[in-house]
Amino acid sequence: MVTVEFLGPIGKAPLTLEAATLKEVAERLRQEPDVAPWLSQCAVAVNDKLVKSMDIPLKNGDRISLLPPVCGG
Repeated sequence: MVTVEFLGPIGKAPLTLEAATLKEVAERLRQEPDVAPWLSQCAVAVNDKLVKSMDIPLKNGDRISLLPPVCGG
């Protein structure tokens, strides 16, 4: 099981999923109407490390974070 956390304005409680890769997580999240629009805009981190590939293997206990773009002032 992995945990997916949604930071910033996404405003969704964390989800716990069975997934072997980030690609599987993305496929599952595309089914969530309140998350799907964010997927193309967010950076992704696995255990606090930014990743670019969707082929990253996941292991039990991993934490995936969706990091939406933000503006500061």
